[in-house]
Amino acid sequence: MRIAIGCDHGGFVLKSAVVEYLRSKGHEVVDFGAYDGERVDYPVYAEKVAKAVASGDCAKGVLLCGTGIGMSIAANKVKGIRAAVLSDEFSAAACSAHNDANILCLGGRVVSPEKAVKLTDLWLSTPFEGDRHVRRLAMIATLDERK
Repeated sequence: MRIAIGCDHGGFVLKSAVVEYLRSKGHEVVDFGAYDGERVDYPVYAEKVAKAVASGDCAKGVLLCGTGIGMSIAANKVKGIRAAVLSDEFSAAACSAHNDANILCLGGRVVSPEKAVKLTDLWLSTPFEGDRHVRRLAMIATLDERK
């Protein structure tokens, strides 16, 4: 699977662990930066990753900042994106099973690199359940049309 990744300075500590994990599982990683720990503006990276996912160039995306919250807010402004910020195992599985989240957002000040890898694994390995959730996702998609 082709997976986009992006971070700001707050999420930079997690990026190498997540990229290494993704590549070890055979995924192609498209790295949109940042490429060091210098202070940068997270919306720039959220937009790049979200557009890559929304366009279909990448199947999924991972965004990393201090908490994951800023990245998720910015990414969710792009039509077709369902970015979920999380820090626990239940949410990692649920955002895939129920919400078909296409972008995972994690915080470098919230989770360790090891936990980030575990959450990424759960997110990727949990299948979307479909069924009643399809109707709900369609309802969410109509919100994009109301802008």
